[in-house]
Amino acid sequence: MAMKAVGLFGGVQMVNIVCSLVRNKLVAMWIGPAGVGLFGLFNNALETLTTAVGLGVRNSSVRDLSQCCDPATSHRGRAAVMIAVVRRWSLWLAVAGVVVTVALAPLLSKWTFGSDDHVWGFIALSIAVLMVTLTNGELAVLQGTSRLRRFARVSLWGTVGGLLISVPLFYWLRSDSIVPSIVAYAACGALAALVMRSKEYPTVNVTTRQAVTVGTGFIKLGLFMTAGVFVAQLAAYAFNAWLNVNASTEQVGFYQAGYTLINRYTGLILAALGMEYYPRLSRVAQHATRLRVYVSQEINIAMAVMAPVVCVFVVLREFVVWLLYTPEFFVIEHMVTWGMVGTIFRTLSWCIAFVILAKGSGKIYLVTETLSAIVGFALNVMGYRWGGITGLGVAFAVWYIVYTIIVAVVYLRVYRLTLSRGCWLAALWTLAISLAVVAAMNAGITWLAWLLTVAATLIALYLLRAYWRA
Repeated sequence: MAMKAVGLFGGVQMVNIVCSLVRNKLVAMWIGPAGVGLFGLFNNALETLTTAVGLGVRNSSVRDLSQCCDPATSHRGRAAVMIAVVRRWSLWLAVAGVVVTVALAPLLSKWTFGSDDHVWGFIALSIAVLMVTLTNGELAVLQGTSRLRRFARVSLWGTVGGLLISVPLFYWLRSDSIVPSIVAYAACGALAALVMRSKEYPTVNVTTRQAVTVGTGFIKLGLFMTAGVFVAQLAAYAFNAWLNVNASTEQVGFYQAGYTLINRYTGLILAALGMEYYPRLSRVAQHATRLRVYVSQEINIAMAVMAPVVCVFVVLREFVVWLLYTPEFFVIEHMVTWGMVGTIFRTLSWCIAFVILAKGSGKIYLVTETLSAIVGFALNVMGYRWGGITGLGVAFAVWYIVYTIIVAVVYLRVYRLTLSRGCWLAALWTLAISLAVVAAMNAGITWLAWLLTVAATLIALYLLRAYWRA
């Protein structure tokens, strides 16, 4: 089942990656590093706002929905009520998001740019906050009810539609196209979610009191999740603002370009893995043996997927930067190299951290994410002061090493769970071959780097084929 979900979302995520590549390339060509920086600042603001007003419903409700729709205990009436409650909360939170964004627009402009020049940009961003919050509610329903094919279509058409609308905006409006393009992406996603929303369960009307009562469980967990994610995104937002003030918008653009290559594109792969993984974990959260088996299996699959991805990114780092941006962005090559090594630890910690959500441990999640945010911000500041843009790549790798230790302690000590010997070996193998490719590239032995990359790819394909048959 896990490999089938990877196969389903792998193609969709490839399209998403291509669309993202095209968008970033066009922004870099037509607007330049400053445009990439503006795009990053407004996107960070959007993510922070939607996280703050969303109360974690996008993820916390998946846990309750998946348990309601568990084939072993499924009750259509109960599931229909839960779906109606999730949609009601999404509507309330979307409206609240508009009000909050408009009210904070002057402060957001001042904090981000040091002036009131972008107040109207943030007011316009409130439309995107509305659309994203509504879309997140529908995506939660689709994921929680295991309608993964429909979920994939929503993601696909939302991304493609947003790109098609954004291209002429980038060309004609240049720097003024940043906010309209973000709104266009959000609107296309919301339209796709509305058209393809889950209709398998009967439509029921719930009262306000019923919505509050039934939704209390996922809202409580969501509040902790919101606080944790908000702290993480606030730290990212704060670092972008710090870099913008202490360096320049151009440096923010370089950082955003490198961070996108390191984090967002590999994050799409993790998103594909997580579509089926999170609901499945939620259904067995109270069964230690099955939980341990699922986590170990996911780590094995994730490492097999990430090994060739990391190697290919390192070997093709110069070509990838040239393809996606312009020669002006070659300064991010070494940031990408060390950051990609960090994605191995990010993937390992990601597989383990989902257990915290599956068990509904909101307080533990908040503590781990807060520690991660503090460590990440401090390492970014130190990394930039020590090594500039390259130092940020090293900081990313160290950050996720620390985060992996944090969640491993929770998994092993708090929950008293274990990991199989095989998944530890898979992680060590992925790290070893990735570091070997990095060493070969830095030493100028390109043929050896390619040989290792081909070997990693062949081994990964063999392992994934075995997992698929299993």
